[in-house]
Amino acid sequence: MLFQYIDGFLNHLRIEKNASGMTIVSYRTDLTQFFEFLSEFNSMPRERVSKDLFNHKSVRDYLTHLQNNGFSRSTMARKLATLRSFVRYLCREEVLEGNPIAAVATPKQEKKLPRFLYPQEIETLIDAPDTNRAGGMRDQAILELLYATGIRVSELVALNLSNIDTKNGYVKVLGKGGKERIIPMGKQACLALDKYLPVRKKIIRKDANLETAVFLNKFGQRLTARSVRNIINKYVQQVALNQKVSPHTLRHTFATHLLNGGADLRSVQELLGHVKLSTTQVYTHVTKERIKNVHDKNHPRR
Repeated sequence: MLFQYIDGFLNHLRIEKNASGMTIVSYRTDLTQFFEFLSEFNSMPRERVSKDLFNHKSVRDYLTHLQNNGFSRSTMARKLATLRSFVRYLCREEVLEGNPIAAVATPKQEKKLPRFLYPQEIETLIDAPDTNRAGGMRDQAILELLYATGIRVSELVALNLSNIDTKNGYVKVLGKGGKERIIPMGKQACLALDKYLPVRKKIIRKDANLETAVFLNKFGQRLTARSVRNIINKYVQQVALNQKVSPHTLRHTFATHLLNGGADLRSVQELLGHVKLSTTQVYTHVTKERIKNVHDKNHPRR
């Protein structure tokens, strides 16, 4: 029975692969959903699903099930990658003798260009918080820092006071796989943080404990990624930006604006904390598309 090996697999990811908490949650969810599908398909408890039922056909049926239920190709590809990783673990543990899903093809991906904001739009968004209030100072510091550094929202909420150096203009973040990187912040982000940090205590209730986290909620606790998304949504609605904006949109904007300004791809890769250069190269397509639009719009013989 294969379901019992999930916990061992997740411990393997946590200890040997140094996987993040979010990655562990995603893998557990993906595997649980797959075994629930097999359970329903074969009319048996998921704990009773045997290795004979984990094969090329059952995985193809599962992908078809996902497609029929409106899942995107990227989500289907991620869930398949989870199953492949699980199979490798089972083979290593000699639970399986060979890879039963080696021939399953990854769903062809739609080519989506990352959304980003134009300079005027990002400036309008960053200027939206009321900086006469401590909460507004915090929100502006969040927006400035996301745009100035391109860090992930998970990296932002994990920041402690010791990670911030506004005097020298650097922030130290712990990225995916526990990899540390140091990123320059720029003058505007430093100024926003220097305004916010002295009034940080004013955000929280009097009976709350003060954490070492840079960004706090009213209970004196570390802000969550969801809270940051809600903060951004609030200001997007306030300034009536006609598109969906997430913390990752600011990361896309950071990378796109750097490349548009002449930054080289390797430097942007390092700043973003991408392991593969191919992950960063998607932004070159954005800049090429922008240049083509400018050409089509302005050239007299377009």
